[in-house]
Amino acid sequence: MSEEPKNMDGVKVPFPKNSESGVMGDIKINHSVVANIVRLATQQVEGVHSVGGGFVEGIAEMFSKKDSERGVRVSENEVGEYVIEVKVNLLFGYELAKVGADIQKSVSEHVLRMTMKPVDRVDVIIDGVKTPAPKEADKEPVVEG
Repeated sequence: MSEEPKNMDGVKVPFPKNSESGVMGDIKINHSVVANIVRLATQQVEGVHSVGGGFVEGIAEMFSKKDSERGVRVSENEVGEYVIEVKVNLLFGYELAKVGADIQKSVSEHVLRMTMKPVDRVDVIIDGVKTPAPKEADKEPVVEG
């Protein structure tokens, strides 16, 4: 039976136990990291204008949460799977239900792939419909003269 090594003060220093799988301990992912993944996955979906609530809620969230958490709520159910709520503004002209379903799929796939933890549900709350911002090239030049 081997004795645990001692440090300079004579106190036992436990070493991580290696199992057959090579796992040495827990890996915990902060919910704000998952919220950032959700925001990025949502923004990649065609038809999404922005992630976050309406104007009044946006002001309140600005002072109470980090940028990565704005418009996204992440929790876990009783078996440890993620439960996600994401508030979005969509672009005018897109099928809202289709974009919502695309958001659910994108978020679920990205979170599972990046965290290796399943997503139980993704609730999408459509807070508004916006028109796309005009591009600089589309604006008419101002002629002074």
